Amino acid sequence: MIDNRVFREKRRELLSVYFPAGYPELNSLPDIVMALDGEADIIEIGIPFSDPVADGTVIQAANTRALANGITLNTIFAQLRYVMDRIATPVFLMGYLNPILHYGVEPFCQQVASLGISGVIIPDLPLDYYEQNLKSIFTSNGVNVVFMVAPNTPNERIRRIDSVSCPFIYAMSSFAVTGGNALLTATHASYLERLKGLELRNPVLVGFGIGAPDTLAFANSNANGAIVGTAFVNQLSNAATSTEAVRALRIQLGLDINHKN
Repeated sequence: MIDNRVFREKRRELLSVYFPAGYPELNSLPDIVMALDGEADIIEIGIPFSDPVADGTVIQAANTRALANGITLNTIFAQLRYVMDRIATPVFLMGYLNPILHYGVEPFCQQVASLGISGVIIPDLPLDYYEQNLKSIFTSNGVNVVFMVAPNTPNERIRRIDSVSCPFIYAMSSFAVTGGNALLTATHASYLERLKGLELRNPVLVGFGIGAPDTLAFANSNANGAIVGTAFVNQLSNAATSTEAVRALRIQLGLDINHKN
């Protein structure tokens, strides 16, 4: 398995930033990844899909544009091959099951492993289907799979997910799609407290609705960190460069900017 040192060295206030490959331009990925290196703890790169059911309008539109730009999995792998040895930040791929099945699970895993990608997040991958049909392929290639939980996930299933998910668990803040409303309610706090009480082996990162200092602080105080997607895609849409988009995101989240030499 990939050495995910960041999860051993920093267990609190982890920041994962998501963007879809091929957006805003076909070849934007390397520049964005290098701009995020050192400014985020984790980089999540989306595999664009025509029916991203878990995503809100902003990320759906970005997926549509990326596909129109001509992005493919082979293009993503080629762009990552150019950039992976230039960065220190762990990279995860996030995408739906259909494109992976179409590409071929075995060759997909082989590419992921050869590039040193830290893991994959597949929102619509059923746990039972993974365990029965795909787990052996992923594990034999040394590819980590990150699973998601939601407020209605029973404790028993959360523990099963914890036993196979690696190196973290993605906690959806709500049943809504990405880019929704803030998660500052007693109900959300109770849900995250329930996850804490299970004493899971994996750290928990909270996504869906993180885009301001208060929501970021809420996620950090109730879990091991936060995942930001829509807010960054919006910044990519408005900024002149990837570096400016990253700086604008950190300002939006109330974070200090790490100035690079």
